[in-house]
Amino acid sequence: MNNQFAALLKKWADSSLILRIFIGLVIGAVLALLVPGWTWIGILGKLFVGALKAIAPILVAMLVVASIAKAQGGLGSRFKTVIKLYIVSTLAAAVVAVVGSFLFPVTLQLEDVVETSAPAALSDVFSNLLTNMVTNPVTSLASANYIGILFWSILIGLGLKLVASSATIQVISDLADVVSQVVRWIIQFAPFGILGLVFSAVSENGLEIFSTYGQLILLLVGCMLFNTLVLNPLWSFIATHKNPYPLLWTCLKESGLQAFFTRSSAANIPINMALCKKMGLDKNFYSVSIPLGATINMDGAAVTITVMTLAVANTLGIEVSFASALFLSVIATLGACGASGVAGGSLLLIPMTCSFLGIGNDIAMQAVAVGFIIGVVQDSVETALNSSGDVFFTATAEIREEQQSKQTD
Repeated sequence: MNNQFAALLKKWADSSLILRIFIGLVIGAVLALLVPGWTWIGILGKLFVGALKAIAPILVAMLVVASIAKAQGGLGSRFKTVIKLYIVSTLAAAVVAVVGSFLFPVTLQLEDVVETSAPAALSDVFSNLLTNMVTNPVTSLASANYIGILFWSILIGLGLKLVASSATIQVISDLADVVSQVVRWIIQFAPFGILGLVFSAVSENGLEIFSTYGQLILLLVGCMLFNTLVLNPLWSFIATHKNPYPLLWTCLKESGLQAFFTRSSAANIPINMALCKKMGLDKNFYSVSIPLGATINMDGAAVTITVMTLAVANTLGIEVSFASALFLSVIATLGACGASGVAGGSLLLIPMTCSFLGIGNDIAMQAVAVGFIIGVVQDSVETALNSSGDVFFTATAEIREEQQSKQTD
């Protein structure tokens, strides 16, 4: 019996993770429709996301420290390339949102005012980023402050590289491998986690959301998909002169799908790390570029901030020139890059951009409330596209450097 059970577990582990996730998705949706009162099923999703969120900060810290400490001769031009790709794609996403909002203007149902705090100016965003960067490293780990984790991990890695013995560096590398193995074990439970997450989403939200804010959702998702399926491949092609779509499809299937349901870039960092390893990318590079991308590669956030701000302007009858809207897209890009450093992410940056149009905080916060209502779709798509883009651009940067190396040989 034990041998049969072990064989069954091995067969389960060796089967396609995507297929297992799809099965979990279908079962979760069916159970939500048949027995919506079985709320205990949703605990599976909370446990899965909670486990990933708990281990992700430790994984990122260990991998970045080990990668910097072991790096030989630097990490090449890949960092410059990937940072350019992150910033250009985020700015392009904001511009697409401006164009989409002008072509298909939408309005919101503004009623109740939501009382909450939000950054009032762009200076507040940068202040938060700088403050988070120098937060106590232990506190950064405990609160999943990835700005602080990256900052201290890079410094510690550089310190190890300068003064530590090779044996000490190897111990750090081994610890990073141990944490990576723990993450792989957790990811094996993804089908059960997705089952619970889908059950909760369907049983709690239903399908009414699509009729109430359908046009707004279509505009947001349409802009995000255009950026992901058209512009991002264009940037990759310009960088590598290779067909980018096979790589894009892999990233969307193996990273974006899981990020869609977890709705957490932090939770998806370990999954992106595992995908990069599966693709044979350089661990020294992706262990830094992936958490960096989770911080500044925020295409979906830029779209959300821009579309929601212009929707508020349309609702209030404020005429916004195209030139002003383009300026707004630059502000949205800078704000989106800081979204990970602000509690509430992209939605709570809407009042900041609204302030540039003279829209008061009380009105702007109503748009934030709408954002939370449609978040079951908006945030899911946003996270999926942002997170899969981290792997996509990381792989693009590495391909570009390989091509340049061959040309110089």
